[in-house]
Amino acid sequence: MKTFLLWTVSILLMFAAVVYQRTTGPTYPVRGDLTIGDTVHPFRLLRSQETTSPARVTLPPAAARDGEMPILHFRRYKTADSLTAIPFVRESEGLAAYLPVQPPAGKVAYFISLPPGVHPSRIPAVGEEDIVLRYKDPVPAALLIPHVLMMFLAILFGIRAGLSALAAPKGIKKFTLLALLGMTLGGMILGPFVQKFAFGEYWTGFPFGGDLTDNKTLIMWLAWVIAALFAVRARSLKTPLTRAVVVVAALVMLAVYLIPHSMRGSELNYQQVDSGVDPGAAIGTGD
Repeated sequence: MKTFLLWTVSILLMFAAVVYQRTTGPTYPVRGDLTIGDTVHPFRLLRSQETTSPARVTLPPAAARDGEMPILHFRRYKTADSLTAIPFVRESEGLAAYLPVQPPAGKVAYFISLPPGVHPSRIPAVGEEDIVLRYKDPVPAALLIPHVLMMFLAILFGIRAGLSALAAPKGIKKFTLLALLGMTLGGMILGPFVQKFAFGEYWTGFPFGGDLTDNKTLIMWLAWVIAALFAVRARSLKTPLTRAVVVVAALVMLAVYLIPHSMRGSELNYQQVDSGVDPGAAIGTGD
């Protein structure tokens, strides 16, 4: 019964951490509702798009009122560009407008103005920051899926190791080593290759840059390296110090997963691009 409870808690915490991190990150779609008369219409607006096609921004068909279409306004992110306005067009699945493709890590800031009779009249509301969409190159599924799977397993076994340190010391060593293995394969080996495909750089964290995703991965990996050293070298896994180190590693992992995904990620510097720098050499880390 204890084993069943520990695995149940581990799985629930894993999914909670992953879902929280993904849904609070700057690339997760913006969701909301339009109220037209007495009817509520949900919408979903993109904040991430592959460079293979323009980003398709969509709204419910009812957002067009009396022949007047919503208007998409956009400019390149962190530039003094004039706003470009594009009316939505009616398509088979609703209303759509398209943002132009940017180089990898290029961002576009946009907002939508809506016809009279639609509430709200602007998305986002006046005074709120515009929606920012980032472009990235495609990542092969054969690389992305193992990366995601290894990261899932890393946090699962990491939480399980921490719970073992609290309640069932017999499994500390095994789960600690499995957590380190998942973090090494998923975060420190496959992760840089995912970033290379998406943005052209293997590593933009410490000491080369301030990419928060890379730095978070490094911190988690180091925490599990230290925990694994203690677990392997400990004469008894029941010693308070060994158990404390493993618990700390698990807490570090959970704390890191409370930080939204893709914060301070790769960002194209348009000032450098406009001055003649190749886009591939003008990528830094942003907000």
